[in-house]
Amino acid sequence: MHQDERKLFTLIGVIIVALLLLFVQTNAARSGKTGPIIWAGSAIVAFVEEFASVAIGGVRNAGGAVLSVPQLSEENSGLRRKNAALEAQDAVLRERLAQEAAQAAIAPAAAANPNGVVARVIGFPPENEARTVTIDRGARSGIQENDGVITSDGVVGRIAHVGLFSSTVLLVTDYTSRIPAIVRKGRWWGIAQGNLTSVRLEYVSQDARLKPGDVVITGAGRSFSSGVPIGTVVEVDRSDAALYQTAVLRPTVSLGALDRVVVLTK
Repeated sequence: MHQDERKLFTLIGVIIVALLLLFVQTNAARSGKTGPIIWAGSAIVAFVEEFASVAIGGVRNAGGAVLSVPQLSEENSGLRRKNAALEAQDAVLRERLAQEAAQAAIAPAAAANPNGVVARVIGFPPENEARTVTIDRGARSGIQENDGVITSDGVVGRIAHVGLFSSTVLLVTDYTSRIPAIVRKGRWWGIAQGNLTSVRLEYVSQDARLKPGDVVITGAGRSFSSGVPIGTVVEVDRSDAALYQTAVLRPTVSLGALDRVVVLTK
């Protein structure tokens, strides 16, 4: 019984609300205003349209993105090709700059020795079994054995073997290399002998007051005229029991980074 009464009251309430809405809507229509029913309907329609627009736009964007994937892939490949070309061009420019720097570095030695032959170092012996380098000039350029080899900084070594188009240079640090030498300050004589990574100045009189920093130059001989820097004294071995004193020299030329040299042809 109570359940039937609740249903009856609910129905009556719905009818009352509907009548009220109809009354309000009728008054609004008479006054030219938008009634609550029309307003609510318009709001629902607008919401549905907005939702549909967003959904359709998302689908269109997704479709456009899918369609643009091949184009983006092609553009990416094009950019990679351009980047590779730029890197190759940069490598060429860097090499040209290095060659120009090497030419500029050897220019003073070439100018001071107009009869010399400018050559390029093209090889080193494997595993350093000998302290030599190979240059790209030989007998065709007038090079002979025992010709001196220099850079603008000083002595490199002498020609040990001559081919038609290339030659082997025995570096000043090789154990078999011996060059007449003079201590510039005091004009003390000695022999500059190779010591693998350095040069030893041998047979210097005990009267010579050698000290670190002294410059040692070539004396006149079969490979060099006098005055070409060989190295700088870094250590002195002065034994009272010996007839002569010796000194360790640091070569003035960076022998591990040779590029251009000048061969002093006779």
